[in-house]
This record gives sequence, structure tokens and C-alpha cells, in this order.
Amino acid sequence: MTTLNEMTVIIKAENPDGLRVGDDEQGYTQLSAADYEAQITQWAENRLAKEFKAAADEATATQAAINKTALLAKLGIDESDLKTLLS
Repeated sequence: MTTLNEMTVIIKAENPDGLRVGDDEQGYTQLSAADYEAQITQWAENRLAKEFKAAADEATATQAAINKTALLAKLGIDESDLKTLLS
């Protein structure tokens, strides 16, 4: 799992020239150093939250598969027996 500092370094590498706000019609303004750091930190936290959720979802799915296998073993059947019973 990536740390907050590692993710911040990754995002800063993706945005080496800083960040700008605005649009094509009214022009752009470069973010101040403090605003840049705050935005990068927020993006890093958001990415880490997505990574954490994906890992948690994977762990939940793995645990469900383990539970299913254990239950089938208690019943003395395997996956193919279960498919036969359900069809």
C-alpha cells in the first residue's frame, strides 16, 4: 500500500509545473505554493482512499470465498456438488 508521502511525490511528479485555475476565456492563474500543496495533499488522500477501498473489497471477496469453501467442507460437498444441487 502506498503511503501519503509516496502518493504526494507521485502526484507532484505528474504536475511538475504547479497547478492553474481558470478557463480559456478568462485566463488562468497559477496556484500559490500553499494552495498547490493543499490540492496535492487532497488528491493524494483521495487516491489512497480509492486504493484502500479496492483492497478492502478484495479482502471481503476473498473472505467470502473462504467462508463458502469452509461451509461446503462442513457439509461434505465441493463446488461441483453444489452446482449439481442448484441445477
